[in-house]
This record gives sequence, structure tokens and C-alpha cells, in this order.
Amino acid sequence: MIYELRIYTALPGRMTALQGRFREHTCRLFGKHGIRVVGFWTNLIGGSSDELWYLVEFDSLAHRSSAWDAFLHDPEWARISGESTADGLIVARFENRILTPTDFSPLGGASAHGDIARPGA
Repeated sequence: MIYELRIYTALPGRMTALQGRFREHTCRLFGKHGIRVVGFWTNLIGGSSDELWYLVEFDSLAHRSSAWDAFLHDPEWARISGESTADGLIVARFENRILTPTDFSPLGGASAHGDIARPGA
């Protein structure tokens, strides 16, 4: 497994719209295209209140590439994205990082092939 950490910074006053789009549409479309959500977070202490952090997992970098490509080219996503930004953009910027667990992580360490294996998998 590989993991992708994505951090979205909402434009002022747009966090509710950003979270609503994920809650009502995006998570379902992620599932449709094999993007497995691990979790979503906002900052409780420290950081900025306009950030939405989430972590997704993929079987491999190839799986990540094909899943994002399918998601981004889904006509339903194009419609939802357009509708949700009709009254203005939601996201000011985003960051993403591809992560692999360390050998001492509860998620398991890297295999000889560079993939990540879960314990017992």
C-alpha cells in the first residue's frame, strides 16, 4: 500500500462548502474509482482553521495514477465541481505527499518491491 496525504486550504468562508462537497459527493466518487479514504481531519489545536487534511490509500503508484485519472475525467465530478464553485472558488491551494510507512509503523514497512504491506496481508 501507498498513502497520499492531501491538505486543502479553503478560501475564507468556504470551509463549509468544501466539507459539504466531500461529504455529499466526493467520497462516493472516490469509492467508485478505487480511491480508498483512510480519514479526514481539521486542526483542533495548532495550524490553521481553514485546512482540511485527508489521507487516502492505493495498492501501488500505478493504481494511484489510474484512480485519479478516472476520478478527474468522470463527468459526474465535472458537474459537481462546476456546481460547487458556481458562486466562487472553494480551495485556495492544496498540497499532497505520497507516503510509505516506516518499518516500525503499525501499518507495516516496505517490502523488497517498494510496496507497503499491512501486517498479516
